Amino acid sequence: MTPQELTWPETWTYTSDGSGPERTPVIPSHEFSGIVAATGPGVDGPAVGDAVYGLIPFNRNGAAAEYVTVPAAVVAKKPRTVDHDHAAALPLAALTAWEALREHAGLQAGQHVLIQGGAGGVGMYVVQLAAALGAQVSATAAAADLEFVEGLGAEQVIDYKDQRLEDHVHDVDVVVDLAGADAQARAWPVLKPGGILVAISTPPDQEEAARHGVRATYFIVKPDREGLRSIAELVDDGRVRPVLDRVLPLAETRSGYEALEAKRRGKIVIHVAD
Repeated sequence: MTPQELTWPETWTYTSDGSGPERTPVIPSHEFSGIVAATGPGVDGPAVGDAVYGLIPFNRNGAAAEYVTVPAAVVAKKPRTVDHDHAAALPLAALTAWEALREHAGLQAGQHVLIQGGAGGVGMYVVQLAAALGAQVSATAAAADLEFVEGLGAEQVIDYKDQRLEDHVHDVDVVVDLAGADAQARAWPVLKPGGILVAISTPPDQEEAARHGVRATYFIVKPDREGLRSIAELVDDGRVRPVLDRVLPLAETRSGYEALEAKRRGKIVIHVAD
């Protein structure tokens, strides 16, 4: 195992086994990039020696270790054009973005997408993937992040504090919401009839969706090899890039989790071993 990435939900979920009871001690961090050391019988996937990356199911121990055992179905060959540190920053956020756009929104080239929270850990990948898939991309962000989000591929970035959403966007096909209920309330009127709001942070109000003649859904990312393969292709084509805040040694994992609370731009990666 080489690098693995820290993710903020683990600051409050890392002791759960998925059904509620605490589970300690526990190995945290569920995104990783490394080299396959061995495979089980009948495994149809990456071979010993392959450079891979993946997302471990959240009800299993994570990747903050020199070796980790994972189902083959959650592993894919990592992008060739980035190192392990950058590859480890991709799986959770990029897969969430991919599943939001492709599986839940059914995004088609030419459609108008609004990303609420375009500078966040997931939002920065929704912006990049939507642009890579040929969508017209609008996003909201804080004033300090407007230029950053434009650089990710957004054609229009709206300051969510000082600008009214409805003054800048309308007839939106897809809203991907990462900002919560207040942001969703502002998004309903700008969706076109039959459009869809895909929520990641807060389940949407289905009555409000029906009142506006639109659809709404909420989901939690699932590990998926095919999605990882698609993301790797886009990275290698130069259409998606990982964004890192810092790389820390394993001994500084605690300080990495403390840094998550500051909500810095980009991912924090723990480099376990070479």
